[in-house]
Amino acid sequence: MRYLETWLEQPEWMMHPMQSFIRRTDAVRYEELLAWTVDPGTDLEYELFYVDGDLEAYRPVLEQVDSVRRHTITPIDDGSFYVYVCQETRPEDAGWRNAFTDRDLVVIPPVRFDDSARMGLTVVGSDPDLQGLLEDMPQAIDVEVVQIGDFDRRGSTIARRLTDRQLEAIVTAYERGYYDVPRSGTLTDVADTLQIAESSASVTLRRAESVLVETALRQYGVRKGLEER
Repeated sequence: MRYLETWLEQPEWMMHPMQSFIRRTDAVRYEELLAWTVDPGTDLEYELFYVDGDLEAYRPVLEQVDSVRRHTITPIDDGSFYVYVCQETRPEDAGWRNAFTDRDLVVIPPVRFDDSARMGLTVVGSDPDLQGLLEDMPQAIDVEVVQIGDFDRRGSTIARRLTDRQLEAIVTAYERGYYDVPRSGTLTDVADTLQIAESSASVTLRRAESVLVETALRQYGVRKGLEER
């Protein structure tokens, strides 16, 4: 079984009104579609979102969306909230979703939306179905393929991008308290456990940390400073 990580950037005319709101303003920093159900008999969708943003700016815009039948907003703290939405399926959404039709594919939650309203998807299936999905995506959508590989949920996608030695070093550093706040373990402790020189431990950790940070930023759609890498 294979997986595909991709970002989809839709043209303005295809976007959901809330995506357009995200793109046009600074009110939403990040959004996730956590769970969803589509009722094909009624063309209604039931969705749960997590939003990192300005609730007071978000609420009145959502209330004006024609496709939304009803919604509930639950604040988490001053800068984030959950949104439950029951809405009608828009023709613009049904169009690009047709690329998934008649293929054995599963979208792994969450679907991510960055501050420019791109959608980040992780899709699982066979190579032919994943390739067919990319080929049938409307040309109006800009598709960025982040990674394709063997799907293995036993380990996180981020951790699997480390070498065995880097992962061992990170785990050792964590277990020895090197990442505690305040720090309770030293670089010497890490090096002694790994039976390597302190300078080697330092380089291995820095390289592993670089991979983890860059991968996390790319996964959540942070592009500034990464474009040229």
